[in-house]
Amino acid sequence: MQSKILAIPLAIAVSACAQVPNVTPAVQVPDKIKAAANESVVMIAAAKGVQIYECRSGKDAGTADWVFVAPEAALFDANGKSIGKHYAGPRWQALDGSTIAGTMKERVDAPQADAIPWLLLTARSIGPEGSFSKVTSVQRVNTVGGAAPRTGCSSAAVGQIARVPYAADYYFLAAADHSALPYATQVRASQGY
Repeated sequence: MQSKILAIPLAIAVSACAQVPNVTPAVQVPDKIKAAANESVVMIAAAKGVQIYECRSGKDAGTADWVFVAPEAALFDANGKSIGKHYAGPRWQALDGSTIAGTMKERVDAPQADAIPWLLLTARSIGPEGSFSKVTSVQRVNTVGGAAPRTGCSSAAVGQIARVPYAADYYFLAAADHSALPYATQVRASQGY
């Protein structure tokens, strides 16, 4: 009887962990998207969501192409706890309201087929002080899925929206002399930094 009682909470815990993406340990980041020498990782967040595309008229008459519109994803810490969201802009917003806007600096193809590229973005704070306010760069790595559909967009389908599931890890970087984020030390320790 007691083993059955323990098995139920264990099964629930295992099931819950399967629902939330885990932050992948540090990855070998390609040189093209490496952080600047004066930056260090202050937080890693796992993202799970969708990349949104719209079927739009192509440049040539009678053609159409899938065009990227925006990301929409939830962000999680290494323990699977929700820490914020990622959305159009691109922007990342922490639960404390701090928000950063990114501008793409570099990109490399993802090692996995049908995955969106790995990116290096510059970041600037556009919200109140908080978890993200000192972040200066963002790396998107370990991408799975999210690539534009290969079919389904034609001149007859213009205006259609496709929401393609994706997952990725976002490495948030700040000037090395900043202990920029409230839980930077905790994140560094849990990620082996």
